[in-house]
Amino acid sequence: MLNATWLNTFTTLCETGHFTRSADVLGMTQPGVSQHLRKLETQVGKPLIVQDGKSLTPTPAAEALFKVGLARRQQERKLRELMQRDDPGVGEVRIGCSGSFAMWLYPHLLERLRTAPDLALHLTAAPRGDVTRGLVHGELDLGILATRPQQPQLEARMIMREELCLVVPKSLQTQEVGLADLNTLGFVAHPDGYEYADELLGRNFAKEYQGSDHLRIRTSVNQIGQILTPVAEGIGFAILPRSGVDAFARRGDVSILDLPIKHHHDLWLTFKRSRSKFARIASMISLIEKEVSALNQMPK
Repeated sequence: MLNATWLNTFTTLCETGHFTRSADVLGMTQPGVSQHLRKLETQVGKPLIVQDGKSLTPTPAAEALFKVGLARRQQERKLRELMQRDDPGVGEVRIGCSGSFAMWLYPHLLERLRTAPDLALHLTAAPRGDVTRGLVHGELDLGILATRPQQPQLEARMIMREELCLVVPKSLQTQEVGLADLNTLGFVAHPDGYEYADELLGRNFAKEYQGSDHLRIRTSVNQIGQILTPVAEGIGFAILPRSGVDAFARRGDVSILDLPIKHHHDLWLTFKRSRSKFARIASMISLIEKEVSALNQMPK
């Protein structure tokens, strides 16, 4: 690989055509310029300058190398401009959150992409442990977590309280439903569903509920967008955060049971403090907070 300092000295020498002027431009001594030229000639294995008195004539190899030097300067200039600009609409943003929240969030993020053609967005639906590790290791820029992280390098802002919902077929929306009725209907299991069931059913059916491992499984699915599909078809019940229910394409075919004891998750927008200084990250934080604020004001 060509030495960048020697190449810059050589490029300046070709531009000025004079050792003394090159030394003045570079803030060097004339012998220093000559030394850089000799070292570069040794590196490329070719003579670069033919000197006839005070006249300097570049060799064919020098002409090719001069083009390389000019191109590298242009690349460095563009890189400096890009780094100094820190445009909120340029670069990559990587976000991790639960599948249900991703279903609700993604359409709002697409609106941002429409107005920022140089912005790349990567949204990952993953368990909270994976999201936390991704933030700590720099694999994610932003995360939305259901518990406040304890890692000191992470900053977290509570953006909303999200209700955990018991979802049944629309035909049951006016009926009084007990745990036995739910078991007859059958549970639509998914990776987070067992934990959700213990949290919600354990509070509302404390005397009867024996744990999620005692629920009758009617079907299981690990695709977040499909969890409520069997419920919409009258098959089974499911438990999801409200964002996942509201984002379901057939929302009108399912119903949320009005339970006596509500249960909520606090959602935390989480990021490394150092990353939040980047314009594109700060802009995305503001966008998520704005959309969540609008969601919080909507009637439930």
